[in-house]
Amino acid sequence: MRKTARHASLAAAGLLALSSLTACANDAASSTADTGSGGGKGESVKIMVGGLDKVIYLPAMLTQRLGYFQAEGLNVQLLSEPAGVQAETALVSGQVQGAVGFYDHTLDLQVKGKEVESVVQFSHAPGEVEVVSDKAAGDLASPRDFKGRKLGVTGLGSSTDFLTKYLAVKNGVKISEFTPVAVGAGPTFIAALQKGAIDGGMTTDPTVATILDKKAGKILIDMRTPEGSQEALGGPYPSSSLYMQTDWVNGHKDTVQKLANAFVKTLKWMSAHSADEIAAKMPADYSQGNKGLYAQAIKSTLPMFTDDGVMPQGGPETVEKVLKAFNPNIKNAKVDLTKTYTTEFVKAVK
Repeated sequence: MRKTARHASLAAAGLLALSSLTACANDAASSTADTGSGGGKGESVKIMVGGLDKVIYLPAMLTQRLGYFQAEGLNVQLLSEPAGVQAETALVSGQVQGAVGFYDHTLDLQVKGKEVESVVQFSHAPGEVEVVSDKAAGDLASPRDFKGRKLGVTGLGSSTDFLTKYLAVKNGVKISEFTPVAVGAGPTFIAALQKGAIDGGMTTDPTVATILDKKAGKILIDMRTPEGSQEALGGPYPSSSLYMQTDWVNGHKDTVQKLANAFVKTLKWMSAHSADEIAAKMPADYSQGNKGLYAQAIKSTLPMFTDDGVMPQGGPETVEKVLKAFNPNIKNAKVDLTKTYTTEFVKAVK
């Protein structure tokens, strides 16, 4: 049902974001060489990220920059798409072995007959922020005011789309009463907000920090912390993760363990270092010429991350509750949550 509309909308968003995405992909390739993880050495793994420069997915590039993939004997190629739903598509089609995106895709895929599981859980909060343009702020004061509005999401069928629909339904607005608009993230999201193409929307840092700096919008709902997740969604909401097809995981356990080792080491490193220190390890162009603002974006988002990669207790149940509120495919289906994630590898990290 979503597929046709999604493709049309994402095509437009993809064209708008092409230059920035190409830069991200090129940076990923160069970073592989920079850290010594490339050159064809070690086991090769391709991972698609739903936006390499988004702070919510920061552990992917940071792991590479710290040299932890190389230390595990892995040759990891990081690729980038503007939205998590496109990373999901790349994984299911076999273009890549892993995806860094939101855990909720594993539930969505299960009811479509695809067995996919989170193997490292980066976060226990969405890291997402609902912002509203200055022009619309007076009349758009809560999700109860979503009716009749155009609301930006990274892509139709993405996690930002899922969460926007949940907030609407939770606050008495039907999903047919507002219009989600696929605008990507970064410059394309900000331009849509400034030009009035959207009244508000859901996005992440560093886009949020830039919007506030430009005084282009205000924060309506902040889900960058566990407390914000609890208030908006009623519990911990595991979001950013490394998820993979279950068959591939079962057939490549040594490789998956090495990936888990590298990512958990990064999460522990993040928990022991400041936002400034983390920012200094990232590619220079991620700061877009403003190192202070980029460090602030990381600082605002850091509370969402786990320090051990373990699925938070009660997290899968919160995600299922959110998806069942608006997604008819999941609402009427039995989801086996035990098949949507595994802690086998993160708990084996030494």
